[in-house]
Amino acid sequence: MAFGGAHSNSGPILVVRSATRRFGPVVALENASLSVDRREFVTLLGPSGSGKTTLLRIIAGLDEPSSIVELSIGGADMRGIPANHRNVATVFQHYGLFPHMSVGKNIEFGLLVRGRPADERRRRAREALELVRLPDMFDRRIHQLSGGERQRVALARALVTEPEILLLDEPLGALDERLRREMQVELLRLQQKLGTTFILVTHSQEEALTMSSRVVLMNHGRIVQDGRPQELFEQPRSKFVANFMGIENVLVGRVASIEARTVNLVVNDRQFTGQLLTGFTPAPQEPVFIATRAERVDIGNGSSSSRGLNSIAFTSSLSVYKGTHYDIELSTPLGTLVSRQPKPLQAQEGGVALWSSDDCVVGPIDREIDLKGCRPQGRNE
Repeated sequence: MAFGGAHSNSGPILVVRSATRRFGPVVALENASLSVDRREFVTLLGPSGSGKTTLLRIIAGLDEPSSIVELSIGGADMRGIPANHRNVATVFQHYGLFPHMSVGKNIEFGLLVRGRPADERRRRAREALELVRLPDMFDRRIHQLSGGERQRVALARALVTEPEILLLDEPLGALDERLRREMQVELLRLQQKLGTTFILVTHSQEEALTMSSRVVLMNHGRIVQDGRPQELFEQPRSKFVANFMGIENVLVGRVASIEARTVNLVVNDRQFTGQLLTGFTPAPQEPVFIATRAERVDIGNGSSSSRGLNSIAFTSSLSVYKGTHYDIELSTPLGTLVSRQPKPLQAQEGGVALWSSDDCVVGPIDREIDLKGCRPQGRNE
């Protein structure tokens, strides 16, 4: 059985254009457009209520959009086509396995409803179990399996029908942390081995960064940034993206001056310097955010006036153990900043937090910019 090997490689596998979904006065999805290439592992990321699951359900045929310009899978128009006539499969958080059936019968079910003969169903189900590393589980009952094993069975049941797209609706949410990390690697292994297009829904930044070739971040029913994981991690195109992607130090100020792509800004009465995101040129006095990650912030014992360094004094600190590092929370006149260090900070009354202007990105607060293919300026990485 050649899982994932029967499909053409030309053109995008999925195109969604201008999809909107309303529930009465509530707009769950607003004018969302998405194109996914074959063999991509795309993650729809966002907080609860951001529209990511609504978009996934529209792709699956489990929900109808209020309006849509285009919805095609494999080049075929899917508007109005029921879920069971779309060559996609969905894996849910709570597995959706039939408890009265054996593992093998669960995996065979999709082939049964397609009218495949019994010997073919059994052979392909066993091959699917080999694929998810459960070769000896065919005759087991569902209640005899662990959570991780049940999730693998759900994956095997979805993959045995050889879908063009595998949709994953928070499939790891019910697992404990150890199993969740194991399954992240397992999903990535399967996707790379099969070459099937995976579209994952999650609210976990870690899952998105670990598994995806591309991340689509959503908020309030809209796509707010779409790009490689590194782009969202390093190039937040709005303050929301910066905060959601876990940049620990985000300040809001106003533009004082711009030289090339370096911007000087004032936060309260303090001056900082950072690098403008390509595609963004603010006006004088325009509100902007300046963001830098905790691992870029160093700690000194006195004031610094070194060229290219931002600095602010802190009055107290708290070292928080994180296993592989310590997050040092620093109390400053602008609120708490975070520095990531390999060792705890010794108790002291205060010091100075220091970070390079090249390690800061400056972007818009309430609007978005087109950053496709761009990088922060001034970085030497």
